[in-house]
Amino acid sequence: MGEDKVETKKTPEVIIYTSDTCGYCHAAKEYLDAIGVAYTEKNVSRDVDARKELIQKKFMGVPVIIVGDETIQGFNKDRLAELFE
Repeated sequence: MGEDKVETKKTPEVIIYTSDTCGYCHAAKEYLDAIGVAYTEKNVSRDVDARKELIQKKFMGVPVIIVGDETIQGFNKDRLAELFE
């Protein structure tokens, strides 16, 4: 008898850079929560190291969402949906 192999889709690491006053950041987090994607939030308003990281990556605005090897600036719901379908 053969063994059943179950393929599991590995979800890439997700990091989202946010700020306290960013409406698009809140919308992006709500969307990720709604589709069940775990993420690490780095709030540049409260975390100096996160702010430095974002500047080193050459981004000046938030949200910046890193999904594995892909970086998305802004809240692009359609692109996020493609990445997690």
